[in-house]
Amino acid sequence: MGDIPVGVLGIGGKMGSEVGRAVEEADGMVLVGGVDVDGNRADLAKARVVVDFTHPDAVMDNIEWAFANGIHLVVGTTGFDAERLARVRALCAEHPQVGILIASNFSIGAVLMMKFAALAAPFYPSVEIVELHHPGKAEAPSGTATTTAQKLAAARAAADMGPVPDATVHDGGARGAVVDGIHVHGVRLQGLVAHQEVLLGAAGETLTIRHDSFDRASFMPGVVAGIRHVDSDPGLTEGIEGVLGI
Repeated sequence: MGDIPVGVLGIGGKMGSEVGRAVEEADGMVLVGGVDVDGNRADLAKARVVVDFTHPDAVMDNIEWAFANGIHLVVGTTGFDAERLARVRALCAEHPQVGILIASNFSIGAVLMMKFAALAAPFYPSVEIVELHHPGKAEAPSGTATTTAQKLAAARAAADMGPVPDATVHDGGARGAVVDGIHVHGVRLQGLVAHQEVLLGAAGETLTIRHDSFDRASFMPGVVAGIRHVDSDPGLTEGIEGVLGI
């Protein structure tokens, strides 16, 4: 079938521009165009796969457009709740030839961090998440933190663990967000890119599992693998664990 023609939605952003460079350097694919916030998506008509790193407010409309045009998608934009995923599944049923991969993080290290944290969760009654990002990030908690909390909660439920112990009565907002019973604390600071630590505790010991992305190039191997995956695997793929063999 030749090289995979790839387009990028959000190419003017830091992640989108990095994706453009990665596609140009990757074997077996070619960059055929990029569209920013006010651009015309028709410019991506030659693409067989589009990569979306835009904004939670724009991503669903981009997905609707891609499915309507029979274009595969790799989506790194976050903000996917159950309702949005249900709509994506409906689109997959309507357009069974289209592949879409949605992932909260494309870093191999971040995927391993989530995997290790879920493995450790049944052994530690206490667990909390601290996610740290640059101040330009649109959402908090981050998509990675939300996904991690969901995985931790599922692992705890499977092990018949009760709620995380917490005697706090007077909060004042200091205890962060709660995702499926897991406290998540968000930091936004200049100088950061994307960082997360999972803190687990039991009597007499703690375990900290931390991942740091210092450069957006760390996400690109996962993005490139995702492009190859959706080009030959229609339907919805959630996360890159299976794509990477993790």
